[in-house]
Amino acid sequence: MTHDEYVRHDATALAALVRDGEVTATELLELALARIEAVNPRLNAVVRLMEDDARATAASGSKDGAFCGVPFLAKDLLSAYAGHPTAGGSRLLMDYIPDHDSELVRRVRRTGVSVTGKTNTPEWGLTPFTESELWGPCLNPWDTTRTPGGSSGGSAAAIAAGIVPMAGGGDGGGSIRIPASCCGLFGLKPTRGRTPTGPDFGQLWRGAVVEHVLTRSVRDSARMLDATHGPDAGAPYEIEPPARPFMEEIGANPGRLRIAWSVDPALGRSVHPDCVEAVHDAVTLLRDLGHDLVEDAPSVNGDEFSRAFMLMVSAELGADLKDAEKALGRRPRRHELEPVTWALGLLSRALSGQDFAQALRVLERAGRTVGTFFEDFDMVLTPTLATPPAVIGSLAPSPAETLQLRVLGALGSGQLIKSLGLLDQAAADAFAFIPWTPIQNITGQPAMSVPLHWNGDGLPIGVHFGAKFGQEAALFRLASQLEVARPWFDKLPGTPA
Repeated sequence: MTHDEYVRHDATALAALVRDGEVTATELLELALARIEAVNPRLNAVVRLMEDDARATAASGSKDGAFCGVPFLAKDLLSAYAGHPTAGGSRLLMDYIPDHDSELVRRVRRTGVSVTGKTNTPEWGLTPFTESELWGPCLNPWDTTRTPGGSSGGSAAAIAAGIVPMAGGGDGGGSIRIPASCCGLFGLKPTRGRTPTGPDFGQLWRGAVVEHVLTRSVRDSARMLDATHGPDAGAPYEIEPPARPFMEEIGANPGRLRIAWSVDPALGRSVHPDCVEAVHDAVTLLRDLGHDLVEDAPSVNGDEFSRAFMLMVSAELGADLKDAEKALGRRPRRHELEPVTWALGLLSRALSGQDFAQALRVLERAGRTVGTFFEDFDMVLTPTLATPPAVIGSLAPSPAETLQLRVLGALGSGQLIKSLGLLDQAAADAFAFIPWTPIQNITGQPAMSVPLHWNGDGLPIGVHFGAKFGQEAALFRLASQLEVARPWFDKLPGTPA
């Protein structure tokens, strides 16, 4: 098999070829490794190889599992692979090696994938772009001056570059859907509680974070969710299981859906015309497919929501740093963390219990508002992002802001950072790029970015759908309908958009 043949297949099709004996898992692994060697020095998508493990899995000759023999890349954050460092984009954890697999990893391994390496991510997954000081910027294969998004940016870039057909991701504010939009991929965030967080975690970011995968085809996402969903021991909550396998939703009639749509930013201030055009084009397509489209959207106080979200994340980061201190047997040092991360950690110490509880109440009230809105609609459609993929470096703090954070970090005063409101501005800058995706993280609803549009510069522009709580099935049905109506699988960097 040549690389050109390799990228014409999704993970489901590659696994079928392995089962039928038309190609071996070792052959597929060699193709993935050769592609890493060819493109990764330029893109910086893969930050660690797990070649020995992958070769052992491939050489076993096993034909068990939904994705037997398919090369797979893991996001280097949250998911723990025993014996392999999990840095989370941070110098602090660069050499931290878990001694056990997380439950999600155990389920992913049972699908038969050859886990080939770890992908680039921002420090602690805190930003919607992938430019950590530890690993350096990850570049977008569609235009290497642009970001692949974050925090699952390395996974998205690796898929778009043809290294693997599917890679791991986690989503706490859009971190699967953002890079899916930037890189022309399908990205689904499952419902809160759909995939396991054990044995080391209960609620991640108070339930906002859910792990899954990024893919090129809809069916690969559905098949992997079939293999990994369901509670694990001690799960903080359980949700109703799907009525049937998610794979059975692929190609099923989605029915006549009532879909609200809007291009007004829920959290930011403005939207790029390319992103507006993508939604208008999707509205026309959906109407042609027989769905009812109504211009409407939930009303969320963007400034209040953004501040509460930032406070919640800051408090959670403080707990993460305490966990890291326990795991390493020592306190983090300032030079081991980026200025924003260190400042957030200091801010967490300045927050009161009342601050944290009040922030959670603001977020929960937003969830009630959005839940009530969905009593009248099956889905809501918006742009995934407020702009096309941003230029590398344009979303990061300026040199002057970074210097200010370093000085304040050296002073060690969380109260001063809180009173100056510097991180409020950083949050506003981040949410200006992602004015919709964090809402579904807080409500717990499933959501997806679908690659239906490319702009005049040939850059992918995703459109975003949120559905009712627990209704991934409805999203898969609609996504597979759109995949037939407006195919995207063969659109790869270097091909006409």
